[in-house]
Amino acid sequence: MEIPLDYETLRVIWWGLMGTLLIGFALTDGYDLGVAALMPFIGKTDEERRMAINAIAPHWEGHQVWFILGGGAIFAAWPFVYAVSFSGFYLAMFLVLSALILRPVAFKYRSKHADAGWRNRWDWALFIGGFVPALVFGVAVGNVLQGAPFRLDSDLRSFYEGSLLGLFSPFALMTGLLSVAMVVMHGAGFLSVKIEQGPVLDRARRIGSVAAIASVILFAAGGLWVANGVMGFRLEGMVDPSGPSNPLFVKTVAAPGAWIDNYGRYPWMVIAPILGLVGPLVALLGIRRHSHVLNLAGSSLATVGIIATVGLSMFPFILPSSIDPQSSLTAWNASSSHLTLWIMLLVTVIFLPLVLTYTAWVMKVLFGRVTLRDVRTNPDFY
Repeated sequence: MEIPLDYETLRVIWWGLMGTLLIGFALTDGYDLGVAALMPFIGKTDEERRMAINAIAPHWEGHQVWFILGGGAIFAAWPFVYAVSFSGFYLAMFLVLSALILRPVAFKYRSKHADAGWRNRWDWALFIGGFVPALVFGVAVGNVLQGAPFRLDSDLRSFYEGSLLGLFSPFALMTGLLSVAMVVMHGAGFLSVKIEQGPVLDRARRIGSVAAIASVILFAAGGLWVANGVMGFRLEGMVDPSGPSNPLFVKTVAAPGAWIDNYGRYPWMVIAPILGLVGPLVALLGIRRHSHVLNLAGSSLATVGIIATVGLSMFPFILPSSIDPQSSLTAWNASSSHLTLWIMLLVTVIFLPLVLTYTAWVMKVLFGRVTLRDVRTNPDFY
């Protein structure tokens, strides 16, 4: 079978698609996580909390499609990455899934019993379901930038030599807090266009302002740490972007500060960190001017910029190894076969537009603000 796109091009396309799926998840389910993390702090009464819950209730299940698509794409397009990350980070993944499992249970059960203590406990379960995944996802990104403690033997079997607590290094904790600040800011931005004016929205704005400022500070601090710290990896010698998927065929070395190299080679990439810094400021400006559209647009731009900065800084690396740089996984040495990537691309061209279309359609149909009157009178509300 003659494939119209060469192997290198397909690898770059799938690297971009993987980033697109991660950004799609952060933009959609990100504000669900943010609203859940805000829940105990923006609602002082049961009706106020139900306003926030029902702002995201129609969407959160559909948004998890992006999470599933991302995992499936990694499994099919980057099998080495899937094998190493899902086995090595197993306990962290289990922690995330446990927190995410709490979310649907809390949605379904909190209003089944008209008891303040019962509902308060489920509200804190929603908080855990929003805060913990955001924190752990950010910690995972920090560990990817630093390099994960794994190695490959001559038969390409992976051996992970880290621990769950070892993931929470100072730098990884900072990226985890940046992730939390980012989703909280995004959640507050979503509430600004989804619920009526009142105490809940005022509290969300105040917390969103703090989250926006924290996002700028943490993102800038993280950038300085990456540029001047000991993390970074570089490929040496001849690199064949169309070569076989075998990490041991290419020489990789640890190179502090190497994550900044791409900005010298491709100056256009600086757009990503600029968005990561400007986006929260735009959101903050929207909050101060009571511009709901500006608020949500700013948090969305920040989300895109922060995530894109990580991917563009590391390219072509996907998962470097901190204990054996030679085992590091890149876009050139960890993908599926040429034919597999081509077939998957054809499937994606057909189905990804469908996902985008029905997501946009649902948002259009369910557009409108949630009010206290709705909470009191609508029998279908949580």
